[in-house]
Amino acid sequence: MPTLNLPTLDSGGDGGLVPFTMSIPKDFPTRANRPFNRIAYSAAHVVADPRSEADPWVDAAIDWDATIQYRLGLYDLGLGVAEAMDTAQRGMGLDWTASQELIRRSLDAAKDIPGARIACGAGTDHLEASPDLSIDDVIRAYEEQVEFVEGQGGRIILMASRALAACAKSPDDYAKVYGRILGQVKEPVMIHWLGEMFDPALAGYWGHGNHMAAMDVCLDMLADNADNIDGIKISLLDKDKEIAMRRRLPDGVRMYTGDDFNYAELIAGDEVGYSDALLGIFDAIAPAASAALDAFAAGDEAKFHDILAPTVPLSRHIFKAPTRFYKTGVVFMAWLNGHQDHFVMVGGQQSARSLSHLAELFRLADAAGLLTDPDMAASRMSTVLAMHGVDS
Repeated sequence: MPTLNLPTLDSGGDGGLVPFTMSIPKDFPTRANRPFNRIAYSAAHVVADPRSEADPWVDAAIDWDATIQYRLGLYDLGLGVAEAMDTAQRGMGLDWTASQELIRRSLDAAKDIPGARIACGAGTDHLEASPDLSIDDVIRAYEEQVEFVEGQGGRIILMASRALAACAKSPDDYAKVYGRILGQVKEPVMIHWLGEMFDPALAGYWGHGNHMAAMDVCLDMLADNADNIDGIKISLLDKDKEIAMRRRLPDGVRMYTGDDFNYAELIAGDEVGYSDALLGIFDAIAPAASAALDAFAAGDEAKFHDILAPTVPLSRHIFKAPTRFYKTGVVFMAWLNGHQDHFVMVGGQQSARSLSHLAELFRLADAAGLLTDPDMAASRMSTVLAMHGVDS
């Protein structure tokens, strides 16, 4: 197996290298064997077009063929696709114009996949966040995006709004906006509560800086609009808060875990209930996620945990603070595994993580058995090392 000289996280930036010999990867299936007994969405990334003349800090140049091909692979693994979410750099390089094209193409591709499960983000990111906005401005922005997704035949994930966080004066403003939008939707939607660790502009969402107080506001909104809500995805990276909220959900409203630190135990659940999944990490660990969910559906919970256990350190590393840079790790994994032929991102965010961070990601992905072609992964890691002036 290939051996590389890799920097370590505790090297202090002194250039110290440690030899690392790769392991034999795990032989995960490339297709799901049976229906899962948990709903599982992967929030999928987009593949940038590095050959475009567009300035990556200004325009979102997408390789549409590679982007859609990646989604077809997720469907083969039995996973759904959560489209145009923050994993795709929505609002962080991917603007609403490009998001519309992504949603249109992704929904069109899903029509040819029997049983394909896809839901699309609708938010207000075409509206510049400002305290000078009115609540009606936010409502109109939500309405525009909801109308587009529904017009394409898509199911809605109602994304958290930076504009609403910027201009809301009280929790009542959140209730007004969500009540107005949910009263218009054609079919039940998913609500997305994205924590400030993922997007600092969303601090104080639901009108409170304290998550438990915010949860009370959110739960009241869910109860008032339960008939039009399929479920809620919360991304707070705190399993106790998710479980507490899960136990208080109105009848018929699902919890979709967005906890990339504790997903295994939240999906498995307890004697009271469980969480379905809508996870960014399911992009990076899709083969393992599929194999684990397959085992769980077959009644083998021990195997489910055995498969996912080594993916958790990898996920916690990818999503470590500043958590909003997790997308760099997701795309790095896709490149290492040959799902795209470059390590370039929308907005130039391939530069958002350090070399030592990427090297540790490489080690943890190897430990999880997720580097499917060790020779290719080693060659690509060597390229990154060389770009940083390191002789591997």
